[in-house]
Amino acid sequence: MKMDTQSVNTAVIPVPKLEEDSYDWWERHEQVLNEQVKINPEVVLIGDSITHFWGGEPKTEGNAGAVESWNSVFGPYRVLNLGFGWDRTQNVLWRLDHGQLKGLSPKTVVILIGTNNTSDTDNARSNSPDEIVEGCRAICDRVNNLVPDAKIILMAVFPREEYPDHPRRREITEINARYAELARERHYEFLDISALLLEADGILSAETAPDFCHLTERGYRRWADALSPLLPLR
Repeated sequence: MKMDTQSVNTAVIPVPKLEEDSYDWWERHEQVLNEQVKINPEVVLIGDSITHFWGGEPKTEGNAGAVESWNSVFGPYRVLNLGFGWDRTQNVLWRLDHGQLKGLSPKTVVILIGTNNTSDTDNARSNSPDEIVEGCRAICDRVNNLVPDAKIILMAVFPREEYPDHPRRREITEINARYAELARERHYEFLDISALLLEADGILSAETAPDFCHLTERGYRRWADALSPLLPLR
């Protein structure tokens, strides 16, 4: 019997690949399972395409990444990039339930997730801010269980859309207020770089995010500069 996705919170129900993107989702998952123990990461990034396309290991063919900003923050560390393009919270839950993070002991885990849950597609409905936060909470539960000694840095969802009065901007503001509460409740580090990505008038510049979602080197550099002080000392 087909699930009534309107009556359940789809953000907390683990599912594998939902959307087509510029890479092979299943191949990347297998890469992670084959390489994560070899990498033995000190830092793990969990997220969607914004994290995925920053760079690092495992590599995705055709993705050059934002090398300068990546090296500026992660150069001294062994890093595992668990960003998967188009992933929602429910995809991350599936990945964590199917071997990602298993056997690892990173010092720090950085989580940036939720933006794709604000989108309606043929394959998945959008979620409310409350639903998205519950999806994020479920991810945090998994991470705490798998790597209990790791410091968790919970990122605020990055701004989307060009203008500040766009409805998605208001929705993301609601999500981030709840993420901040979750971080306080669990004594996580909460990092909101929204103001660093926006211009003074609240516009998201194409120089920072040409499609008003994904970052350029300029945008990644601002993330790198904000994240660097929160990583373990070397």
